[in-house]
Amino acid sequence: MSELVITLMRFGFLIALWLAVVAIVLVLRRDLAAPKEARPQAAASRLPSPSAPPVPPQPRAPRGSGRSSSTPRKLTVVEGELAGTVIPLGSSPITVGRAADSTLVLKDDYASSRHARFFPSDGQWIVEDLGSTNGTWIERTRITGPTVLRVGAKVRVGRTTLQLQR
Repeated sequence: MSELVITLMRFGFLIALWLAVVAIVLVLRRDLAAPKEARPQAAASRLPSPSAPPVPPQPRAPRGSGRSSSTPRKLTVVEGELAGTVIPLGSSPITVGRAADSTLVLKDDYASSRHARFFPSDGQWIVEDLGSTNGTWIERTRITGPTVLRVGAKVRVGRTTLQLQR
């Protein structure tokens, strides 16, 4: 082969390598970006300001009355590897992540070691992202601070979806 053909093959190989690098960077950028359907967090779902008047507690239904209480009693994994797992709610916070000391330990590459925390406050449950890389999502909204969690809302942590239930 002539020297010209070998030089052209070298340049062709170099161009192919650069195209592969650019393709990898574009895929990584797309994977780390927020989904197109994501919308900014609504201000109404945020915690009330300290100056807001306190909301009086609602009376609880007596046991056995047939009425269901509005107080959530469990956090259920509805999608993901641990689907069907139920965590009873008490007065202590629940942590979610890959760390071994988390209340709910996830084997998920998209979850951080300490990803999110659920905790009670004034009769409501609050979810807070703990600085995770991929974020914590309520429905299709990425949360940026402690957010009041309504019963039935789906919270996504990595590939796992959790739901607060009665």
